[in-house]
Amino acid sequence: MKRFLLPLCVGIGLTLSTAAFADDNVIGYIKTSTDETAIIGAGNKLKAGLGSAVRVGDIIKTDANGSAGLTLKDNTVLSIGPNTELKIEAYQFLPEQDRLELSASLLSGTLQYISGVIAKLKPEAVRLNTPTGVIAVRGTRFLVKIAE
Repeated sequence: MKRFLLPLCVGIGLTLSTAAFADDNVIGYIKTSTDETAIIGAGNKLKAGLGSAVRVGDIIKTDANGSAGLTLKDNTVLSIGPNTELKIEAYQFLPEQDRLELSASLLSGTLQYISGVIAKLKPEAVRLNTPTGVIAVRGTRFLVKIAE
């Protein structure tokens, strides 16, 4: 009986552990977070911490003393400062199919952007929307602040 039980338990454990990482909707992860940072998405508001998953449609929001850094699958780095709201509008990273896109909206606050693979392979596929205009990425790094 033990010979059959151990492989069964190991198989179930592997299935459950890989299921947690098999979410194709995850586009990146929170790598740094201070004070009160939240991820708002699909009608939920969750406290963001180290390793929290980010998906298309999520809003990353910080409070007056907060900041957060996230890294997307293509190694794009987005760092946000206090009183910031950043919404991930669209994301595709399938270079073998030439399906590359990153679109985000900075609703308020500050953002530092460092290019990942998408901007290197297809710069015109990266857009950052602000309340007053659109930033088209042509370089590798920029900083933007939405003034009140």
